[in-house]
Amino acid sequence: MLDIKKGSPIGVLRRLEWRVRHAVENVLSGEYRSAFRGRGMEFDQVVRYEFGDDVRDIDWNVTARLGEPYRKKFVEERELTLLVLFEDTPSLNFGSGAQTKREALLELAGLLMLLGAVNRDRVGFIHTAPDGHGGEAHTFRPPVRGRGAILHHAAQLLSIPPPAMTSPAETKAETARQRLTTIIKGSATPRHSIVVWLGDFAPRAQPEGWPALCRRYQMMGFRVDDPWERQFPTDAAFGSLVDGPLAAYDPLAGRLVTLENSAAARAAHATWVRQREDAWAALFPIAHNRLVLSTEDDRLDALVRFFQKRMQLAR
Repeated sequence: MLDIKKGSPIGVLRRLEWRVRHAVENVLSGEYRSAFRGRGMEFDQVVRYEFGDDVRDIDWNVTARLGEPYRKKFVEERELTLLVLFEDTPSLNFGSGAQTKREALLELAGLLMLLGAVNRDRVGFIHTAPDGHGGEAHTFRPPVRGRGAILHHAAQLLSIPPPAMTSPAETKAETARQRLTTIIKGSATPRHSIVVWLGDFAPRAQPEGWPALCRRYQMMGFRVDDPWERQFPTDAAFGSLVDGPLAAYDPLAGRLVTLENSAAARAAHATWVRQREDAWAALFPIAHNRLVLSTEDDRLDALVRFFQKRMQLAR
């Protein structure tokens, strides 16, 4: 794990790049593209269905019209288009350990963009935040190809400051999420592109038009959790004050708050976790389209395991 606060974004990315190259050449073994089943495929023509063809490719309209099964034939595109969607919210600034969730998620986004560069794909990003940073609702950089151009894109993403921590931050985050579909469609990203949404994924409503977006693109979700989110602080964290409060910084409130070591507080935390997991599964019902890791996990190792699992399912 790298401290993205130390050094320039380009320097951080170059230190990450050699690990990505090693993973692609020695661990993923050139099978990275097969992790996206059906992606990078362009419709060619309709042909008669033959035994052994994938039944999922059957064109039911043509089949019904002609009275015998026909399927859609696809040809593989020369390159993938990867769009990284970074949903920046004040809650990402929380961290009970050495790194905040935002720092860990930015490193994960950088690794993902470098992975696309090593595999000669086109890579772009959208950064969206509740306050819009200076009046802009979002920052968009269109997909580009080539190591230098993608490295520049990734450095720009890592350089964007965190959103302001103001009192109505949660309301602003909800409003920003509802605009995600419009922002992605407005980016003119090619159909069937891979869109990886990185964020906090608090239990909020789905963006407007979410089902249509999932049909148009291959949507995946990447989330980073803090250990305190997964499990309410243990008695040891409260030190000698087992029955007393524990001070923690709340980035949504923008101030220190106290955590009560009580049954009611633990029950409220368990309810929030359940609501969050339900909303997360509703957004990405297919398990291999979502990745969850802790701020304490190695980001590249988690990314490699994610793609290896997808490759196994694609075989």
